[in-house]
Amino acid sequence: MSKHVAVLMGGWSVEREVSLNSGAGCAAALERAGFRVTRVDVQRDIAAVLEKLRPDVAFNGLHGRFGEDGTIQGMLEIMGIPYTHSGVLASALAIRKDKAKMVVAAAGVPVAHGVNVTRFEAAKRHALPPPYVLKPIDEGSSVGVVIVKKGREHPPQEIARPDWPCGDLLLAETFIAGRELTCAVMDGKSLGVTEIRAATGEFYDYDAKYAKGGSIHICPAQILPNIYQRIEECALTAHQAIGCRGVSRSDFRYDDETDTLVWLEVNTQPGMTETSLVPELAAHAGMNFSELVTWMVEDASLDR
Repeated sequence: MSKHVAVLMGGWSVEREVSLNSGAGCAAALERAGFRVTRVDVQRDIAAVLEKLRPDVAFNGLHGRFGEDGTIQGMLEIMGIPYTHSGVLASALAIRKDKAKMVVAAAGVPVAHGVNVTRFEAAKRHALPPPYVLKPIDEGSSVGVVIVKKGREHPPQEIARPDWPCGDLLLAETFIAGRELTCAVMDGKSLGVTEIRAATGEFYDYDAKYAKGGSIHICPAQILPNIYQRIEECALTAHQAIGCRGVSRSDFRYDDETDTLVWLEVNTQPGMTETSLVPELAAHAGMNFSELVTWMVEDASLDR
């Protein structure tokens, strides 16, 4: 009998739509691979739903708070349901960008200078000398990210709006010019490095990531071999230092002019549509999408 896989998607974070797309793609690929699949749009009654379903494995296609921060991982641990991606501690650590940076920097990976600041403080005065980046401390998909350009006299005011959806604590980081690069790690090995360029605009923001034609992926990245290798080494070090398992994806900036490379963050549950970065890198490494998600299900376990 084939394994019963519950694909968890949706949820109620600001990344709900991204998660629904990832989950739908993974569910379809798992069905093609021969698994019995139940699609679960996660709501507050998820524990009761899973108790009734009793799947062999939970494929965690959630993004953002609750789904990616160790919360649902802990619930799955209590219920004894094996699940994909990283465990409780790694998930909780990785989603906190400031804490993850401390751990990764201690492991020898270069990171950008940064400070924590409330959004209200950041709206009153510059958190760092421009240019710098303001980002929510625990969101993904570039949600809420603001670039403060050089020469800007006043700090951004949109972060102080009453309808701001991304929490009150922000991370301000020195802006590193140059290339946006990403590297996936799977089963303790690199899948390769991709360069990402926004099709329009200057920044690989939410729309560039998810709008059709919003970004250009150059896979493999056309960079010097020693930089390519250095990124792979840093991604693997970050994966191991934070304690990730399964598949993760680390994001970087590289400035050719100053030869400056910095690690930005690790995604413990990266986007998983067929055209997302990790599946593209897996295809570059010789693994199709169904093979990728099959490996993830077979690799699923309780936290270890």
